[in-house]
Amino acid sequence: MNSKTFLTLHAGIYFVFALVLYFLPTQVWPMYGVEINDKYSYFLSQHTSIFLGGLGAVSLLFRNIKDGEAVEQILKALIITNFLGMIITSYAGLTGIFVGFGWSDPAFFTILTVLSYWQLKKYKS
Repeated sequence: MNSKTFLTLHAGIYFVFALVLYFLPTQVWPMYGVEINDKYSYFLSQHTSIFLGGLGAVSLLFRNIKDGEAVEQILKALIITNFLGMIITSYAGLTGIFVGFGWSDPAFFTILTVLSYWQLKKYKS
């Protein structure tokens, strides 16, 4: 897959999660074993959407970049971001914060880390 397609797909995934966590936190988080039981936890879910939406915007806006160095750097940034997501959500699963559907987050971030890495390797060759 070329970088434009990959970055468009990456953006779409993050935009979907941003919208879901903004508009449906009380429906989504309990599937992960996390309760939204007050206005503060509700807001924190919406606050998380800032960063998910931002990653989507960065991916979308960089999809047409032609400069090879810029493409490599954005792919490296996505690898780091997704890897951090993998570590943090794995911790949540291992410590019992995430239960039920919570296993899907480390899997999701692992897949995006690997796909970003493969995209970088493919782009460099």
